[in-house]
Amino acid sequence: MNWYMAVLKNYVGFDGRAHRTEYWMFVLFNFLAALIAFFLDHLLGLRIGGLPYGPIYILYALAVLLPGLAVTVRRLHDVGKSGWFVLIALIPIIGGIWLLVLVCFDSQPGANRFGANPKGIA
Repeated sequence: MNWYMAVLKNYVGFDGRAHRTEYWMFVLFNFLAALIAFFLDHLLGLRIGGLPYGPIYILYALAVLLPGLAVTVRRLHDVGKSGWFVLIALIPIIGGIWLLVLVCFDSQPGANRFGANPKGIA
Protein backbone atom coordinates (compact mmCIF):
# COMPACT_ATOMS: atom_id res chain seq x y z
CA MET A 1 0.00 0.00 0.00
CA ASN A 2 2.96 2.31 0.62
CA TRP A 3 4.03 1.95 -3.01
CA TYR A 4 0.54 2.91 -4.18
CA MET A 5 0.50 6.00 -1.98
CA ALA A 6 4.02 6.96 -3.10
CA VAL A 7 2.89 6.93 -6.73
CA LEU A 8 -0.20 8.99 -5.91
CA LYS A 9 1.92 11.57 -4.06
CA ASN A 10 4.23 11.84 -7.10
CA TYR A 11 1.30 12.01 -9.51
CA VAL A 12 2.89 14.48 -11.93
CA GLY A 13 6.45 13.25 -11.56
CA PHE A 14 7.39 12.19 -15.07
CA ASP A 15 11.11 12.67 -14.37
CA GLY A 16 13.33 10.02 -12.91
CA ARG A 17 12.99 6.27 -12.72
CA ALA A 18 10.62 3.78 -11.10
CA HIS A 19 11.75 0.24 -10.39
CA ARG A 20 9.63 -2.84 -10.97
CA THR A 21 8.32 -3.13 -7.42
CA GLU A 22 6.96 0.41 -7.43
CA TYR A 23 5.28 -0.09 -10.78
CA TRP A 24 3.76 -3.53 -10.15
CA MET A 25 2.56 -2.71 -6.63
CA PHE A 26 0.79 0.33 -8.05
CA VAL A 27 -0.75 -1.82 -10.78
CA LEU A 28 -1.92 -4.40 -8.22
CA PHE A 29 -3.53 -1.92 -5.82
CA ASN A 30 -4.97 0.08 -8.71
CA PHE A 31 -6.63 -3.07 -10.05
CA LEU A 32 -8.07 -3.93 -6.63
CA ALA A 33 -9.37 -0.39 -6.07
CA ALA A 34 -10.94 -0.30 -9.54
CA LEU A 35 -12.59 -3.65 -8.87
CA ILE A 36 -14.04 -2.33 -5.61
CA ALA A 37 -15.30 0.81 -7.38
CA PHE A 38 -16.89 -1.35 -10.08
CA PHE A 39 -18.64 -3.55 -7.51
CA LEU A 40 -19.85 -0.50 -5.57
CA ASP A 41 -21.43 0.84 -8.73
CA HIS A 42 -23.02 -2.55 -9.33
CA LEU A 43 -24.29 -2.96 -5.75
CA LEU A 44 -25.74 0.55 -5.65
CA GLY A 45 -27.30 0.14 -9.09
CA LEU A 46 -25.40 3.08 -10.52
CA ARG A 47 -24.99 2.87 -14.27
CA ILE A 48 -24.33 5.38 -16.99
CA GLY A 49 -26.47 4.62 -19.99
CA GLY A 50 -25.91 1.04 -21.16
CA LEU A 51 -22.40 0.87 -19.75
CA PRO A 52 -21.62 -1.83 -17.16
CA TYR A 53 -20.01 0.71 -14.79
CA GLY A 54 -21.10 3.90 -13.13
CA PRO A 55 -19.85 7.21 -11.74
CA ILE A 56 -17.78 5.80 -8.86
CA TYR A 57 -15.65 3.75 -11.24
CA ILE A 58 -15.33 6.61 -13.72
CA LEU A 59 -14.28 9.08 -11.02
CA TYR A 60 -11.70 6.64 -9.71
CA ALA A 61 -10.36 5.93 -13.21
CA LEU A 62 -10.01 9.65 -13.91
CA ALA A 63 -8.31 10.22 -10.54
CA VAL A 64 -5.57 7.65 -11.21
CA LEU A 65 -5.12 8.31 -14.93
CA LEU A 66 -2.29 10.82 -14.51
CA PRO A 67 -0.46 8.95 -11.70
CA GLY A 68 -0.67 5.73 -13.72
CA LEU A 69 0.73 7.42 -16.79
CA ALA A 70 3.52 9.03 -14.75
CA VAL A 71 4.63 5.77 -13.11
CA THR A 72 4.58 4.01 -16.49
CA VAL A 73 6.78 6.72 -18.00
CA ARG A 74 9.18 6.48 -15.05
CA ARG A 75 9.23 2.69 -15.44
CA LEU A 76 10.15 3.07 -19.11
CA HIS A 77 12.90 5.49 -18.07
CA ASP A 78 14.23 2.81 -15.72
CA VAL A 79 14.73 0.38 -18.61
CA GLY A 80 16.36 3.11 -20.71
CA LYS A 81 13.46 4.00 -22.99
CA SER A 82 11.87 7.36 -23.61
CA GLY A 83 8.53 8.04 -21.96
CA TRP A 84 7.05 8.41 -25.42
CA PHE A 85 7.27 4.63 -25.75
CA VAL A 86 4.01 4.52 -23.80
CA LEU A 87 2.34 5.41 -27.09
CA ILE A 88 3.20 2.00 -28.53
CA ALA A 89 0.19 0.74 -26.58
CA LEU A 90 -1.92 2.42 -29.26
CA ILE A 91 -0.75 -0.13 -31.82
CA PRO A 92 -3.48 -2.81 -31.93
CA ILE A 93 -2.61 -6.12 -30.21
CA ILE A 94 1.19 -6.05 -30.55
CA GLY A 95 1.60 -2.61 -28.94
CA GLY A 96 0.18 -3.63 -25.58
CA ILE A 97 2.26 -6.81 -25.58
CA TRP A 98 5.41 -4.84 -26.41
CA LEU A 99 4.72 -2.35 -23.59
CA LEU A 100 4.13 -5.23 -21.17
CA VAL A 101 7.48 -6.76 -22.12
CA LEU A 102 9.24 -3.40 -21.65
CA VAL A 103 7.85 -2.82 -18.14
CA CYS A 104 8.88 -6.38 -17.16
CA PHE A 105 12.56 -5.84 -17.97
CA ASP A 106 15.01 -5.28 -15.11
CA SER A 107 16.48 -1.86 -14.43
CA GLN A 108 19.49 -0.65 -16.32
CA PRO A 109 22.43 -0.94 -13.94
CA GLY A 110 23.88 2.35 -12.79
CA ALA A 111 22.71 5.77 -13.86
CA ASN A 112 21.25 6.43 -17.28
CA ARG A 113 20.15 9.65 -18.99
CA PHE A 114 16.99 9.69 -16.82
CA GLY A 115 18.75 9.59 -13.47
CA ALA A 116 20.26 7.28 -10.89
CA ASN A 117 19.11 3.69 -10.53
CA PRO A 118 16.37 3.54 -7.87
CA LYS A 119 17.77 0.20 -6.70
CA GLY A 120 21.07 1.83 -5.84
CA ILE A 121 23.06 -0.48 -8.13
CA ALA A 122 26.20 1.27 -9.32
